[in-house]
Amino acid sequence: MGHKEPMSIAAALRQIQDHRLILPAIQREYVWKPSQVVRVFDSVMRGYPVGSFLSWRVAPETINKFKFYGFMKDYSAFNNRHNPVVDIPTDREVVAVLDGQQRLTSLNIGLRGTYAYKNHGGWSNKAWSYPERRLYLNLLGKAPENELGLKYHFQFLTKDDVEAAADDETKKWFPVSEVYDAGEASALSRTVAAYGFGNDVTATDLIWTLWDAVHKNASLHFYEEEEQDIERVLDIFVRVNSGGTVLSYSDLLLSIATAQWEGDARAAVHGLVDSLNQTGMGFNFSRDTILKSGLVLADVSDIGFKVKNFTTTNMAKLEADWDVMSTSLHVAVGLLSDFGLSGGALTADSVLIPVAYYVHHRKLEHSYRESPNTREDRAALRSWVLRSLIVRGVWGSGLDTLLRDLREVIRTQGSSSFPLAAVEKTMALRGKSLVVTDALIEDVLTLEYGKARTFAVLATLFPHVDTRNLFHVDHVLPAARFDKKELAGHKADDGTPRFSAEEIAELISLRDKLPNLELLPGLENIGKSDKAPDDWLAAEYPSPDERSAFLARNALPPTLPHSIDEFMAFYDQRRESLIARIQDKLKTQAPEPTPTDEDLSDFGLDEALAEGDDED
Repeated sequence: MGHKEPMSIAAALRQIQDHRLILPAIQREYVWKPSQVVRVFDSVMRGYPVGSFLSWRVAPETINKFKFYGFMKDYSAFNNRHNPVVDIPTDREVVAVLDGQQRLTSLNIGLRGTYAYKNHGGWSNKAWSYPERRLYLNLLGKAPENELGLKYHFQFLTKDDVEAAADDETKKWFPVSEVYDAGEASALSRTVAAYGFGNDVTATDLIWTLWDAVHKNASLHFYEEEEQDIERVLDIFVRVNSGGTVLSYSDLLLSIATAQWEGDARAAVHGLVDSLNQTGMGFNFSRDTILKSGLVLADVSDIGFKVKNFTTTNMAKLEADWDVMSTSLHVAVGLLSDFGLSGGALTADSVLIPVAYYVHHRKLEHSYRESPNTREDRAALRSWVLRSLIVRGVWGSGLDTLLRDLREVIRTQGSSSFPLAAVEKTMALRGKSLVVTDALIEDVLTLEYGKARTFAVLATLFPHVDTRNLFHVDHVLPAARFDKKELAGHKADDGTPRFSAEEIAELISLRDKLPNLELLPGLENIGKSDKAPDDWLAAEYPSPDERSAFLARNALPPTLPHSIDEFMAFYDQRRESLIARIQDKLKTQAPEPTPTDEDLSDFGLDEALAEGDDED
């Protein structure tokens, strides 16, 4: 491995343009945030080193043994996150970057391309929430006060942003791409004049400082590997990229898989993740979850994220079964959607994996989700999924051990139906019991409106709800009735304040708690709005029998509150009803076993000492 002659940023970007500087398939994709791009440009302007780079000179005879990608130029967090595949002629050498991709891509985007990220508060599934932005340099001032120690004021801006700042006397935005496009000093002089900065010494100095940093300074230092042994190159890549936080482990392993698959592993995994996440109301499954699912479904004995598990043999098996596994995952995610779950209500993505294995083991198709013959089996699976999401820590530490054991139970006892009792017994042996305890009851009762676990709890406690339809978590006594000012002005019959400050604080604290929540069909909830619950019930369900049935289904007391005065009595009654419902609907299907030394023999030390909670 030798040290190449340093090159300028412009020279490197020209090689990127010509596909002479490329990315091997073992590289992950671009992940830097706009703030990181700004920081690297600030370093460039100040003449600071931006780090060394590691590359691999690929000979013509090696090119067809590997896959290569081009650098990202126009990045969009909405619809352009994946590096383009490039076909490399096999009659010339190319240079593949092993370390430094994020920095080079940032320079490429800033000087040649665009970065489209989501507007704050914008819709994540709408293209217009991701406007195209270019990198600009403010020629009138230094960077605003900041914690990163930035000196120069770089910023990604839309055309509208630039136009809106036209009359701002503190900003004069200059597109950074103009510096790259001006390859010669004379061309830059013409550009400066065209923008009207010729007589502005400060602005001109800034532009020339950036031009020198891009075109004149040989600031990029490359160490280059020339050996054509792919195993050696892969070993170098692993050593460079697994020593710190440069790559997540799943990124690294996906890169290794990509290098070993006959097809395009990166496209296959990314395509599947994107497709799964579009199911129902939308999910947020990561590559980690899908890769882990692949290892489990392929019956790889050790499912840990370890380099040794991503062998050529395992990857060949994964690739051969990928289409069938993808179908199983689609059915499994469809089931989770049928259970009323989505990205916002799924507290632990890992629950997908045993569900997918069960589907895969039985070769179930989408018809399983609708068939009357499988209704009871679906109900058992739904109950287990939702209860496992309710109990804290089930999908926390010790995950690989739990997944391995659940796979074995399903493999040996799940050929005709979901082995609920055996699954729960196995979980209990691993310290993941679903037994209802007083602590669990109190934890459930304190769940609040807007928390992810709350939907799972309500869906479990009230199985009559058809979660394949849109249901809203609704306040029984509308939240609007808990306005602090109105409560403070509420008077008793004798004209004195109805509630003390302490009572008002307590009422507001109970407003969003589980005893004041129910699940209502979306349209019903919209129609209910902030009506008094007793008036709404009488209008929605005219007959006494219908009203009684509604109250019984939802564990509501015989009389609903009409106003805030009756709320505390209602709250206490509903709380007691929910306790009974929790004890009934969350009860385990298996007796509580006592773990033996043998049961815990392969439970890792770290897993035994630390139990992580799932998110609320």
